[in-house]
Amino acid sequence: MANGLPSTLPGGAPTIRELLASGERSFSFEFFPPKTPEAEEVLWRSIREIEQLRPTFVSITYGAGGSTRDGTIRVTERVAQDTSLTPLGHLTCVAHSRDELRSVIGAYAGSGVRNMLALRGDPPGGPNQPWVAHPDGLNHAIELVELIRSLGDFCVGVAAFPDKHPEAVSLEADARVLAAKARAGADYAITQMFFGADDYFRLVDRAAALGCEIPVLPGIMPVTNIKQIQRMAELTGMALPASVTDRLHAVEDDPAAVRETGIEIATELCERLLAGGAPGIHFITLNRSTATRQVFRNLRSAVVS
Repeated sequence: MANGLPSTLPGGAPTIRELLASGERSFSFEFFPPKTPEAEEVLWRSIREIEQLRPTFVSITYGAGGSTRDGTIRVTERVAQDTSLTPLGHLTCVAHSRDELRSVIGAYAGSGVRNMLALRGDPPGGPNQPWVAHPDGLNHAIELVELIRSLGDFCVGVAAFPDKHPEAVSLEADARVLAAKARAGADYAITQMFFGADDYFRLVDRAAALGCEIPVLPGIMPVTNIKQIQRMAELTGMALPASVTDRLHAVEDDPAAVRETGIEIATELCERLLAGGAPGIHFITLNRSTATRQVFRNLRSAVVS
Protein backbone atom coordinates (compact mmCIF):
# COMPACT_ATOMS: atom_id res chain seq x y z
CA MET A 1 0.00 0.00 0.00
CA ALA A 2 1.12 3.57 -0.73
CA ASN A 3 -0.74 6.45 0.94
CA GLY A 4 -3.74 4.18 1.36
CA LEU A 5 -3.85 3.13 -2.30
CA PRO A 6 -3.08 -0.37 -3.58
CA SER A 7 0.25 -0.71 -5.39
CA THR A 8 -1.45 -2.94 -7.94
CA LEU A 9 -4.94 -1.97 -8.96
CA PRO A 10 -7.76 -4.49 -9.44
CA GLY A 11 -9.01 -5.57 -12.82
CA GLY A 12 -7.23 -7.21 -15.71
CA ALA A 13 -8.01 -4.65 -18.41
CA PRO A 14 -4.89 -3.51 -20.27
CA THR A 15 -3.62 0.02 -19.70
CA ILE A 16 -3.36 2.60 -22.47
CA ARG A 17 0.40 2.08 -22.28
CA GLU A 18 -0.09 -1.59 -23.09
CA LEU A 19 -2.68 -0.89 -25.80
CA LEU A 20 -0.32 1.55 -27.55
CA ALA A 21 2.58 -0.89 -27.22
CA SER A 22 0.57 -3.50 -29.14
CA GLY A 23 1.35 -1.63 -32.35
CA GLU A 24 -2.29 -1.31 -33.43
CA ARG A 25 -3.49 2.16 -34.33
CA SER A 26 -5.23 3.86 -31.44
CA PHE A 27 -8.55 5.65 -31.95
CA SER A 28 -9.91 7.43 -28.89
CA PHE A 29 -12.62 9.98 -28.12
CA GLU A 30 -12.82 12.87 -25.67
CA PHE A 31 -15.94 14.09 -23.85
CA PHE A 32 -16.67 16.62 -21.12
CA PRO A 33 -19.02 16.33 -18.12
CA PRO A 34 -22.55 17.68 -18.75
CA LYS A 35 -24.09 20.58 -16.84
CA THR A 36 -27.79 19.86 -17.41
CA PRO A 37 -30.03 16.77 -17.59
CA GLU A 38 -30.49 17.40 -21.32
CA ALA A 39 -26.74 17.56 -21.86
CA GLU A 40 -26.40 14.36 -19.83
CA GLU A 41 -28.70 12.59 -22.29
CA VAL A 42 -26.66 13.87 -25.24
CA LEU A 43 -23.42 12.73 -23.61
CA TRP A 44 -24.55 9.19 -22.87
CA ARG A 45 -26.14 8.78 -26.27
CA SER A 46 -22.80 9.78 -27.81
CA ILE A 47 -20.85 7.46 -25.52
CA ARG A 48 -23.09 4.51 -26.42
CA GLU A 49 -22.63 5.30 -30.12
CA ILE A 50 -18.87 5.47 -29.67
CA GLU A 51 -18.89 2.22 -27.69
CA GLN A 52 -20.05 0.39 -30.81
CA LEU A 53 -16.85 1.50 -32.58
CA ARG A 54 -14.67 -0.27 -29.97
CA PRO A 55 -12.23 2.63 -29.46
CA THR A 56 -8.93 2.20 -27.67
CA PHE A 57 -10.15 4.46 -24.86
CA VAL A 58 -12.37 7.44 -24.05
CA SER A 59 -11.51 10.43 -21.87
CA ILE A 60 -13.56 12.82 -19.74
CA THR A 61 -12.12 16.33 -19.36
CA TYR A 62 -11.94 18.75 -16.47
CA GLY A 63 -13.73 22.07 -16.88
CA ALA A 64 -11.87 25.39 -16.79
CA GLY A 65 -10.19 25.97 -13.45
CA GLY A 66 -11.07 22.48 -12.26
CA SER A 67 -14.71 23.52 -12.10
CA THR A 68 -16.18 20.15 -13.10
CA ARG A 69 -14.09 17.88 -10.88
CA ASP A 70 -17.03 16.04 -9.33
CA GLY A 71 -18.77 15.63 -12.68
CA THR A 72 -15.58 14.40 -14.31
CA ILE A 73 -15.07 11.77 -11.63
CA ARG A 74 -18.73 10.70 -11.73
CA VAL A 75 -18.82 10.26 -15.52
CA THR A 76 -15.42 8.52 -15.60
CA GLU A 77 -16.53 6.10 -12.88
CA ARG A 78 -19.76 5.31 -14.73
CA VAL A 79 -17.84 4.65 -17.95
CA ALA A 80 -15.60 2.25 -16.03
CA GLN A 81 -18.48 0.45 -14.32
CA ASP A 82 -21.33 0.52 -16.87
CA THR A 83 -19.67 0.23 -20.28
CA SER A 84 -17.10 -1.92 -22.05
CA LEU A 85 -14.92 1.15 -22.69
CA THR A 86 -11.48 1.89 -21.23
CA PRO A 87 -11.76 5.28 -19.46
CA LEU A 88 -9.04 7.88 -19.11
CA GLY A 89 -9.52 10.11 -16.07
CA HIS A 90 -8.35 13.71 -16.37
CA LEU A 91 -6.63 15.37 -13.43
CA THR A 92 -5.34 18.96 -13.13
CA CYS A 93 -3.36 20.91 -10.55
CA VAL A 94 -5.77 23.86 -10.66
CA ALA A 95 -7.19 24.91 -7.28
CA HIS A 96 -6.38 21.52 -5.72
CA SER A 97 -4.23 20.77 -2.69
CA ARG A 98 -2.06 17.68 -2.64
CA ASP A 99 -4.55 15.99 -0.34
CA GLU A 100 -7.42 16.77 -2.74
CA LEU A 101 -5.42 15.37 -5.63
CA ARG A 102 -4.75 12.18 -3.67
CA SER A 103 -8.49 11.97 -2.98
CA VAL A 104 -9.34 12.22 -6.69
CA ILE A 105 -6.73 9.60 -7.56
CA GLY A 106 -8.21 7.38 -4.85
CA ALA A 107 -11.71 7.85 -6.24
CA TYR A 108 -10.50 6.80 -9.68
CA ALA A 109 -8.63 3.83 -8.27
CA GLY A 110 -11.67 2.73 -6.31
CA SER A 111 -13.62 2.49 -9.56
CA GLY A 112 -10.87 0.50 -11.25
CA VAL A 113 -9.65 3.42 -13.38
CA ARG A 114 -5.97 2.81 -14.05
CA ASN A 115 -5.39 5.45 -16.73
CA MET A 116 -5.01 9.15 -15.97
CA LEU A 117 -4.09 12.29 -17.88
CA ALA A 118 -1.93 14.60 -15.75
CA LEU A 119 -2.34 18.28 -16.64
CA ARG A 120 -1.31 21.46 -14.95
CA GLY A 121 -4.49 23.03 -16.35
CA ASP A 122 -5.44 26.59 -17.21
CA PRO A 123 -5.86 29.26 -14.52
CA PRO A 124 -9.48 29.78 -13.37
CA GLY A 125 -9.60 33.08 -15.29
CA GLY A 126 -8.58 31.45 -18.57
CA PRO A 127 -5.37 30.55 -20.45
CA ASN A 128 -4.27 34.18 -20.71
CA GLN A 129 -4.32 34.78 -16.96
CA PRO A 130 -1.25 34.35 -14.72
CA TRP A 131 -0.81 30.97 -13.09
CA VAL A 132 -1.25 30.86 -9.32
CA ALA A 133 -0.84 27.49 -7.60
CA HIS A 134 -2.92 26.34 -4.64
CA PRO A 135 -0.98 27.13 -1.42
CA ASP A 136 -0.65 23.39 -0.76
CA GLY A 137 -0.80 22.34 -4.38
CA LEU A 138 1.44 21.67 -7.35
CA ASN A 139 2.93 24.05 -9.88
CA HIS A 140 3.64 21.80 -12.83
CA ALA A 141 2.31 18.71 -14.59
CA ILE A 142 5.68 17.05 -13.93
CA GLU A 143 4.91 17.11 -10.20
CA LEU A 144 1.46 15.66 -10.84
CA VAL A 145 2.95 12.81 -12.90
CA GLU A 146 5.31 12.05 -10.03
CA LEU A 147 2.47 12.13 -7.49
CA ILE A 148 0.27 9.76 -9.49
CA ARG A 149 3.10 7.32 -10.12
CA SER A 150 3.99 7.33 -6.40
CA LEU A 151 0.47 6.21 -5.46
CA GLY A 152 0.05 3.03 -7.46
CA ASP A 153 0.35 1.09 -10.67
CA PHE A 154 -1.22 3.78 -12.88
CA CYS A 155 -0.71 4.55 -16.55
CA VAL A 156 -0.12 8.29 -16.95
CA GLY A 157 -0.57 10.50 -20.00
CA VAL A 158 0.38 14.15 -20.41
CA ALA A 159 -0.33 17.03 -22.78
CA ALA A 160 1.77 18.09 -25.77
CA PHE A 161 1.50 21.21 -27.93
CA PRO A 162 2.27 21.20 -31.67
CA ASP A 163 1.65 24.97 -31.75
CA LYS A 164 3.55 25.52 -28.46
CA HIS A 165 2.11 26.04 -25.01
CA PRO A 166 1.07 29.71 -24.67
CA GLU A 167 3.49 30.19 -21.76
CA ALA A 168 6.48 28.47 -23.38
CA VAL A 169 9.28 30.81 -24.47
CA SER A 170 10.05 28.70 -27.54
CA LEU A 171 9.17 25.48 -29.32
CA GLU A 172 12.44 23.99 -28.09
CA ALA A 173 11.68 24.88 -24.47
CA ASP A 174 8.24 23.34 -24.85
CA ALA A 175 9.80 20.11 -26.14
CA ARG A 176 12.12 20.05 -23.13
CA VAL A 177 9.08 20.17 -20.84
CA LEU A 178 7.53 17.20 -22.67
CA ALA A 179 10.79 15.27 -22.33
CA ALA A 180 10.90 16.09 -18.62
CA LYS A 181 7.35 14.79 -18.16
CA ALA A 182 8.40 11.54 -19.85
CA ARG A 183 11.40 11.22 -17.51
CA ALA A 184 9.05 11.78 -14.57
CA GLY A 185 7.04 8.73 -15.61
CA ALA A 186 4.61 9.76 -18.35
CA ASP A 187 3.76 6.84 -20.63
CA TYR A 188 2.34 8.78 -23.60
CA ALA A 189 1.11 12.23 -24.61
CA ILE A 190 -2.03 13.64 -26.21
CA THR A 191 -1.72 16.89 -28.12
CA GLN A 192 -3.85 19.97 -27.96
CA MET A 193 -5.95 20.18 -31.13
CA PHE A 194 -4.14 21.51 -34.19
CA PHE A 195 -4.43 21.73 -37.96
CA GLY A 196 -0.86 21.49 -39.26
CA ALA A 197 0.49 17.96 -39.77
CA ASP A 198 4.03 19.30 -40.13
CA ASP A 199 3.71 21.01 -36.74
CA TYR A 200 2.94 17.64 -35.18
CA PHE A 201 5.83 15.86 -36.87
CA ARG A 202 8.26 18.61 -35.89
CA LEU A 203 7.11 18.32 -32.27
CA VAL A 204 7.74 14.57 -32.29
CA ASP A 205 11.18 15.10 -33.85
CA ARG A 206 12.14 17.78 -31.29
CA ALA A 207 11.11 15.49 -28.44
CA ALA A 208 12.93 12.50 -29.93
CA ALA A 209 16.11 14.56 -30.23
CA LEU A 210 15.91 15.00 -26.44
CA GLY A 211 15.51 11.26 -25.86
CA CYS A 212 11.73 11.41 -25.46
CA GLU A 213 10.28 8.40 -27.26
CA ILE A 214 6.81 8.15 -25.69
CA PRO A 215 3.89 7.83 -28.15
CA VAL A 216 2.29 11.18 -29.01
CA LEU A 217 -1.37 10.96 -29.99
CA PRO A 218 -2.65 13.82 -32.18
CA GLY A 219 -5.74 15.62 -30.84
CA ILE A 220 -8.14 16.32 -33.72
CA MET A 221 -11.54 18.01 -33.83
CA PRO A 222 -13.66 18.37 -36.98
CA VAL A 223 -14.76 21.99 -37.37
CA THR A 224 -18.53 22.34 -37.54
CA ASN A 225 -18.77 25.97 -36.37
CA ILE A 226 -16.39 28.67 -37.64
CA LYS A 227 -16.91 31.15 -34.79
CA GLN A 228 -16.38 28.45 -32.19
CA ILE A 229 -13.05 27.34 -33.65
CA GLN A 230 -11.86 30.93 -33.96
CA ARG A 231 -12.67 31.49 -30.29
CA MET A 232 -10.78 28.35 -29.29
CA ALA A 233 -7.77 29.50 -31.31
CA GLU A 234 -7.79 32.85 -29.51
CA LEU A 235 -7.89 31.18 -26.10
CA THR A 236 -5.26 28.51 -26.72
CA GLY A 237 -2.84 30.04 -29.21
CA MET A 238 -3.65 27.30 -31.71
CA ALA A 239 -2.69 28.20 -35.28
CA LEU A 240 -5.47 28.41 -37.87
CA PRO A 241 -3.78 28.02 -41.28
CA ALA A 242 -5.20 29.91 -44.25
CA SER A 243 -5.55 26.55 -46.00
CA VAL A 244 -8.21 25.73 -43.39
CA THR A 245 -9.92 29.08 -42.90
CA ASP A 246 -10.17 29.81 -46.64
CA ARG A 247 -12.04 26.56 -47.25
CA LEU A 248 -14.41 27.18 -44.35
CA HIS A 249 -15.12 30.82 -45.18
CA ALA A 250 -15.88 29.85 -48.77
CA VAL A 251 -19.00 28.05 -47.50
CA GLU A 252 -19.68 29.97 -44.27
CA ASP A 253 -23.24 30.91 -45.30
CA ASP A 254 -24.20 27.23 -45.51
CA PRO A 255 -23.97 25.45 -42.11
CA ALA A 256 -24.29 22.01 -43.71
CA ALA A 257 -21.45 22.80 -46.10
CA VAL A 258 -19.30 24.11 -43.23
CA ARG A 259 -19.82 20.84 -41.41
CA GLU A 260 -19.02 18.75 -44.47
CA THR A 261 -15.91 20.81 -45.21
CA GLY A 262 -14.79 20.49 -41.59
CA ILE A 263 -15.12 16.71 -41.81
CA GLU A 264 -13.12 16.69 -45.06
CA ILE A 265 -10.34 18.80 -43.54
CA ALA A 266 -10.16 16.58 -40.46
CA THR A 267 -10.14 13.40 -42.54
CA GLU A 268 -7.31 14.68 -44.75
CA LEU A 269 -5.29 15.72 -41.69
CA CYS A 270 -5.79 12.35 -40.00
CA GLU A 271 -4.81 10.47 -43.15
CA ARG A 272 -1.57 12.45 -43.40
CA LEU A 273 -0.78 11.96 -39.72
CA LEU A 274 -1.33 8.21 -39.84
CA ALA A 275 0.63 7.87 -43.08
CA GLY A 276 3.50 9.73 -41.42
CA GLY A 277 3.64 7.37 -38.46
CA ALA A 278 1.33 8.83 -35.81
CA PRO A 279 0.28 6.03 -33.43
CA GLY A 280 -3.40 6.92 -33.73
CA ILE A 281 -5.92 9.74 -33.43
CA HIS A 282 -7.56 11.26 -30.35
CA PHE A 283 -10.89 12.78 -31.40
CA ILE A 284 -12.29 15.79 -29.52
CA THR A 285 -16.06 15.39 -29.75
CA LEU A 286 -17.62 18.27 -27.75
CA ASN A 287 -20.06 15.52 -26.67
CA ARG A 288 -21.68 15.22 -30.10
CA SER A 289 -20.10 12.30 -31.85
CA THR A 290 -21.68 12.51 -35.31
CA ALA A 291 -18.87 14.42 -37.05
CA THR A 292 -16.06 12.50 -35.36
CA ARG A 293 -17.74 9.20 -36.15
CA GLN A 294 -17.90 10.25 -39.80
CA VAL A 295 -14.17 11.01 -39.83
CA PHE A 296 -13.53 7.66 -38.17
CA ARG A 297 -15.62 5.89 -40.83
CA ASN A 298 -13.76 7.75 -43.58
CA LEU A 299 -10.44 6.55 -42.18
CA ARG A 300 -11.70 2.99 -41.83
CA SER A 301 -13.00 3.05 -45.41
CA ALA A 302 -9.63 4.25 -46.65
CA VAL A 303 -7.89 1.37 -44.86
CA VAL A 304 -10.32 -1.20 -46.27
CA SER A 305 -10.11 0.12 -49.83
